Amino acid sequence: MKFLPVTPDRWPDLERFFESRGGPKHCWCMVFRPMPSAFRRAGSPAKKQALYQTVAADTPVGILAYDDDEPIAWCSIAPLESYNNLRTRSYVSDGSDMEDVWSIACFYVRSAYRRQGMTTPLINAAIEYARDNGAKSVEAYPVDYDSPSYSYMGRIGTFERLGFNEIAMAGTRRHIMRLRL
Repeated sequence: MKFLPVTPDRWPDLERFFESRGGPKHCWCMVFRPMPSAFRRAGSPAKKQALYQTVAADTPVGILAYDDDEPIAWCSIAPLESYNNLRTRSYVSDGSDMEDVWSIACFYVRSAYRRQGMTTPLINAAIEYARDNGAKSVEAYPVDYDSPSYSYMGRIGTFERLGFNEIAMAGTRRHIMRLRL
């Protein structure tokens, strides 16, 4: 198992992963990222193009987990300031400067690899990627285990076990949790 950041040369892997059966091709992980309003309404092709442009600009968007050379899991991890729809709704000061905070916005694991303990190593790899790129804190927005929605953002217990602390709520379901590095 290896974990690698999405870079322009790995775009074909990300594209193949997102377009695979059951993949997250409906959102292209653009829900929380800046996008012209016309693109938001345009659907998946426009979101794919927007993510491609972000990756082509060598902007951090996340990491892929690989089994040999096959991408099997995704974690959206990037500076909080790059997620305009998270930043404006969720930033809570705990003494961290916003530019030093990176956010884990979502996960997607191929069905054949689910329920095999994939989430924890994926989060750990995301934390390491953020740390290597200067993050001082990592933030996440998990939900309780029995939450009927937002499961793609992870479960609160997983983040607690990894040392994240709850600092606030974002709405009624999502917990804002932060780990100081």
